[in-house]
Amino acid sequence: MAGILLANVGSPSAPTPAAVRAYLRRFLADPRVVEMPRLRWWLLRNLVILPLRPRRSADLYRRIWTPDGSPLLLTARRQAADLEEELNRRLDETLPVVVGMGYGKPTIGEALRDLRQRGCRRILVLPLFPQYSATTTASVFDCVTRNLSTWRRVPELRNLSDYHDHPSYIGALAASLEEAWRESGKPTRLLLSFHGLPVRYIEAGDPYHDQCLTTAALLADALDFEPEHIVTSFQSRFGREPWIEPATTTLLGEWGRQGLDGLDVLCPGFSTDCLETLEEIALTGREEFEDAGGRGFRYISALNDRPNHIAALADIAIEQLGGWIA
Repeated sequence: MAGILLANVGSPSAPTPAAVRAYLRRFLADPRVVEMPRLRWWLLRNLVILPLRPRRSADLYRRIWTPDGSPLLLTARRQAADLEEELNRRLDETLPVVVGMGYGKPTIGEALRDLRQRGCRRILVLPLFPQYSATTTASVFDCVTRNLSTWRRVPELRNLSDYHDHPSYIGALAASLEEAWRESGKPTRLLLSFHGLPVRYIEAGDPYHDQCLTTAALLADALDFEPEHIVTSFQSRFGREPWIEPATTTLLGEWGRQGLDGLDVLCPGFSTDCLETLEEIALTGREEFEDAGGRGFRYISALNDRPNHIAALADIAIEQLGGWIA
């Protein structure tokens, strides 16, 4: 039997400095995430970042935390349940779908063991990162192989690299925007904000930047909206080295000072709403824009567990499962 591992980054177990410190310790220890000489990075991580950053980050997490816990984890569980139901309906057979987090709970190891206990001898690893990056997708693959290296009997494995240009994914993004526009009208400008990366990662061969631009171009083609009013940017920069441009925060400030009235922001690289969308964009981004003089800011939610997103993931999964299912 085949099963699917839906993988994401994860989040702290609670919006507290201690929980955030534990999460960051795992996250920042991954050499895929920060490519820096290890001794230099160990000193910076343990002497500067981990003593200082968790308290500030916990304050940010508290702004988005729900009574039931992490928004990312809650949505991921709904995505898995809905995708399993959709696949079982389409295929008329049992196909388990479980969630695994790279740096949080449930872990990828726990998810793999769950699939094994449910009788899965074939596993499709589906990282919920539409655009490939070594910092995210490859990190998931590393974690999967590390866990499987301890198994006596290793299952057959397929890894989905990306789905940045898949028609169903592009269609779900377009539908989310068109739905918002039917309800409240079109904006003056549309900003497509992706997570950023250091320039040297791209220069080393990471295809992430090109795939983001491809997603943006395909989405623009699918929309009834003036292409010249659609702008692509990159958020979440960290540290002093050059990151890919333009920076989301810079554009929000500039457009606010210009008095822009009517801005929609969509984050196509995030399959699930999380700190980077709910706090960095929907809250802080709005404040930056409006404090600078802008008006009419609207954050368009991630695809989350929208039915057309679940249908898109089912389309992608079925394609990848070819030969494993009837």
